[in-house]
Amino acid sequence: MNKNKVLEREHWGGHIGFILAATGSAVGLGNIWKFPYIAGMNGGGAFVLIYLLCIAIIGLPIIICEITIGRRTQKNPYSAFRELAPSATNGTRAVGLLFLLMSLGMLCFSKFGLAAIFLLVSLAAFYTGWAFIGLMCVFTPFIILSYYGVVGGWTCGYFLKGLMGGLNFETAEEAGEVFQAFAGSAWTAVSFQLIFMLLTGAIVWFGIRNGIELASKILLPLLFLLLLTLVMRSLTLPGAEEGVRFLLSPDFSQLTPEGVLIALGHAFFSLSLGMGALITYGSYMDRTRNIFTAGFSIVFLDTLISLIAGLAIFPAVFAMGMGPDVGPGLIFQIMPLTFTMMGESLAWIWVSMFFLLLVIAALTSAISMLEVIVAFLIDEFKWNRKTAVVVTLAIAAFAGAMCSISVFDWHAFPWLERIFVFAFGGTKGNLFDVFDSFSSNYLLPLGGLGIALFVGWIWGTRYAVEEIRKGGQQYIDVNFFSLLAGLKDDPISQSRAHTLTLGTCWGIFIRFITPIAIIIAFLHSIGWLSLG
Repeated sequence: MNKNKVLEREHWGGHIGFILAATGSAVGLGNIWKFPYIAGMNGGGAFVLIYLLCIAIIGLPIIICEITIGRRTQKNPYSAFRELAPSATNGTRAVGLLFLLMSLGMLCFSKFGLAAIFLLVSLAAFYTGWAFIGLMCVFTPFIILSYYGVVGGWTCGYFLKGLMGGLNFETAEEAGEVFQAFAGSAWTAVSFQLIFMLLTGAIVWFGIRNGIELASKILLPLLFLLLLTLVMRSLTLPGAEEGVRFLLSPDFSQLTPEGVLIALGHAFFSLSLGMGALITYGSYMDRTRNIFTAGFSIVFLDTLISLIAGLAIFPAVFAMGMGPDVGPGLIFQIMPLTFTMMGESLAWIWVSMFFLLLVIAALTSAISMLEVIVAFLIDEFKWNRKTAVVVTLAIAAFAGAMCSISVFDWHAFPWLERIFVFAFGGTKGNLFDVFDSFSSNYLLPLGGLGIALFVGWIWGTRYAVEEIRKGGQQYIDVNFFSLLAGLKDDPISQSRAHTLTLGTCWGIFIRFITPIAIIIAFLHSIGWLSLG
C-alpha cells in the first residue's frame, strides 16, 4: 500500500514548472510589502548588500537542504524526517536539553506559554527523534497562513477599491484613516480574508500539475510584467534618480547592528525557509532534475523581484517628495497617495495594478503554505486532496478571521487576550501580532536551524550529496575540504583529485556557518542577545 502511494505520487510536469512554483512560494508580500520598507528604514543600499550576503549564507544552503530532503523521501516534512532519522539520537537529546533550558529561561521572563511550548518540543526531541522538526514544519505554515490571509485580504480589497477609484487620497492622514476604517471593519476585513483563502484553496484543490504548477506558470510571468511596468513608470518621474540612488548606493553610516540582524531574519521570511514548503515541493520533483541549479534559480529570481520591487517603489516615493522610512504603512497608505499625486487621469490604473501585484505575490506564497498541510494529511492520514483542502482551509480561515477582527479591536476577544497576555507576557499587540511574532521570531528560525543541523550532522552531508548527484553530478565532486564538509567517507571524493566545488562549499556552510548565523539571529529576536 505504501509503495503504491509513493509510485502514484504526483510530480511536476517540467523543470520550469517546479522553478516557477518554488519561486512563487518564496516570492510573497515579504518581497514587495516588507522588503522595501525595512530597506528604507535601514539605510537603503547598505541594507540591500547585507541582505544579499545573508541570502548567500543562510538562504541558498537551506533551500538546497529542503529540496534534497523532499526529493529523497517523496514525502511531506514530518514523514520525511521520520524516514531519514526514525529514532532519537544523541543529537536530538542535545536539542531536547537546549529547549529545556530555553523553557526555563522563558519561565524567568514570565512567558509561560512559550515555556510550555519549548517544554513540549524538548519532550518531542527526547522521545520522537528528529521527526519533531518535521512536525514544526507542518505547524508553522498553518500559523503563518492564518494571519497571512488577513494581509492577502487587504490586498484584494485595495485592488477592488483602486478599480473603483476609492484610493484617490490627498494627504497621508486621509490614506491612514481609510486604511484603518477598512482593516478595522470586522465585516469587510473578514469578507476579503475569506475571498483570498478561497482563491488559495481553489488552486490547491486541483493538485500539483493542474493546480499549483498551472497557476504558477500564469501568475509568476504576470507578476514580472506588472513589476516591470511599474518600474518603467516610476523611473520616468522627475526626481526618480534619487530613489534609485538610495536603493543602490550603500551608505553604511545608516546601517546599524540591528539592521544587520533584521536583514538576517528577513532572509527567512522572504524565502519561506524553515516551514517545509520547499521540502513538500521537492517531494514532487523527479530525480533527473538538478537541485543546485534549481536552488540558484529560486534565490536569483526571489532576490531579483525584491530589487525590482524597490525600483518600482522608491523612485516614485522620492519623486513625490516623501521619505523612504515610513515603515509598514508604505504599501497601504503611502503608495496609493503617491500614485494619486502623479496627477494623472490614469492614476487609478497604476494603483490597481500595484495592488493586483500584491494579490499575486500573496497568493503564490499562500498556496505553498496550504500545500504543506494538505500533503501531510494525504500522506499520514490517507485523506483525499479535496477533503484535506476543505478541512485545512476552514480551520485556517477561522483562525484568520479572529486575527482580522483583532487587528484594530483586540478587546473583541477579552478571554483570548487574557490567555495570550498570560502565555506570552505584555499587553501590546493583538492576535495578528502574536502569530506574526511567534512564527517570524521562533518557528521559522528554529525550523531552519533544525533542518541545517539535521542535514549537516545527523542525516549527513554525504547522503544528501548522493541525492543531489542524481541530476547534478558535475556540481558536487569535492577536494580535500571534504573532510571539513563531512564527506570524508564519500567514495567519489576519495577516488580522484578535485578542485574546490559547490558541493564542498555547501557542506561547510550547512554544517558550520549557516547554523551559527541562525543562532545569532534567533537569540537577538528573542531578546537574549543585543548588538546595539
